[in-house]
Amino acid sequence: MLKQCCAAAYDHDAVRVLVGDELHPGGAQLTERLGRMLNLGSDARVLDVASGRGDGALVLAARFGCEVVGLDYGRRNVEAATNEARLRGLADRVEFCCGDAERLPFSDGTFDAVVCECALCTFPDKRAAADEFARVLKPGGRVGISDLTRSGPLPRGLEGVAAWIACVADARPVGDYSALLAGAGLAVRETEAHDGALVDFIEAIRSRLFATEIMIGLNKLELPGIDLAAVKDIARCALAAAKSGTLGYAIVTATKDAGPRAGDLKARP
Repeated sequence: MLKQCCAAAYDHDAVRVLVGDELHPGGAQLTERLGRMLNLGSDARVLDVASGRGDGALVLAARFGCEVVGLDYGRRNVEAATNEARLRGLADRVEFCCGDAERLPFSDGTFDAVVCECALCTFPDKRAAADEFARVLKPGGRVGISDLTRSGPLPRGLEGVAAWIACVADARPVGDYSALLAGAGLAVRETEAHDGALVDFIEAIRSRLFATEIMIGLNKLELPGIDLAAVKDIARCALAAAKSGTLGYAIVTATKDAGPRAGDLKARP
């Protein structure tokens, strides 16, 4: 039910109006950073889990020349991403399909790398998803996630279903993400903090909310089914949490070639 709710929300045209073209903190720049940390090259076959409308998958294919399969729960997202790949001349290297991150529709050892940007925190069964990441990787394959992080309890305004859909409600400490990957038999290699990207991302959303309110007031825009006041409350609470350090954003990478060892973890400021 929650997965269907999230997929329907991110299928909604209002997401582009309120969030813009980049659906995660750091946008294309952070996606490229993730690709560099995974040492992607033109010979790599990459799975992008929860690929949304394909922005990250298309960035990776264009920047690194790799083959990318994007998987998303939402049918409309898959259709939009497929069309965008065609428009950008990348349809020969990028394809998109519908599927569940907790039950990936691929054989064991299919991919050289798996990426998942700002989505693992929304999966109801994160352990199952991490196990699936490991299963579809080839030996020596690499996983890279970027996601919201949390240190300490969240304010009450960030505990509801809407906050869950906004990727906030079940954000975890960065150590929990590392533990999930390690629990799937992956060796955690690097963690890298990008908290400033989250503050910039939320500030941009608040600016879009302000502009959207004006357009609706002038009857030049309609967003049926969207509770703009609730979205504003979540954005306000999230910004306060990000500025206080309660919420952050981080990249975690791991490989399939060895079991987890404490000495493998290398934290960066």
